Amino acid sequence: TALIAFVGLWEQAMTTLYLCGLSVVAAMLIGLPIGIAVAGRRWLWAPVRLAIDTLQTLPSFVYLMPAVMLFRVGDFTAMVAVIAYALAPAIRYTVLGLQGVDQRLIEAGRAMGCTEGQILTRIRLKLALPEILLGLNQTIMFALSMLVITALVGTRDLGQEVYIGLTKADAGRGLVAGLCVAFIGIVADRLIQAGAARTRARLG
Repeated sequence: TALIAFVGLWEQAMTTLYLCGLSVVAAMLIGLPIGIAVAGRRWLWAPVRLAIDTLQTLPSFVYLMPAVMLFRVGDFTAMVAVIAYALAPAIRYTVLGLQGVDQRLIEAGRAMGCTEGQILTRIRLKLALPEILLGLNQTIMFALSMLVITALVGTRDLGQEVYIGLTKADAGRGLVAGLCVAFIGIVADRLIQAGAARTRARLG
């Protein structure tokens, strides 16, 4: 974090955090309900898994084309592309976490008179929280990687600095901006990994 301030890219880093943060929140708000809906329905999870597997095989810049066709270039277009790209891990890890919950605990909850809503919120989601946090981690990593590509639509973040460094053959400028993006990802990764570890320890 100190390096970002020292090299004079703090404003661009804050723009990156703003775009990444909003995109990740939107991706999780979309992906979490979808994951919950398909986790207990294997017949529905199969086509959803096929769809997100297919989406993950597409090159990153492919997500920009429909976004640019529907919206003008700018931050909003970048966010749409980032959300579409980062949605897959949000869904996948939610499903994996919920499917990994011990069925005996769910049956014990039903035997105690819990409603399906209580089983979901107090048993399944709580026990799946470490996996969901890992999904959040991956969603952030996907969003950061996509933000470098969205510099093509005129964002004013660190991705734009990387792009300018490439177009002007300024290896130093591109390298410094790339390191700043990497350090943001490392900070987010360490914080979420620590949170997931504490959650696992609390759940036993």
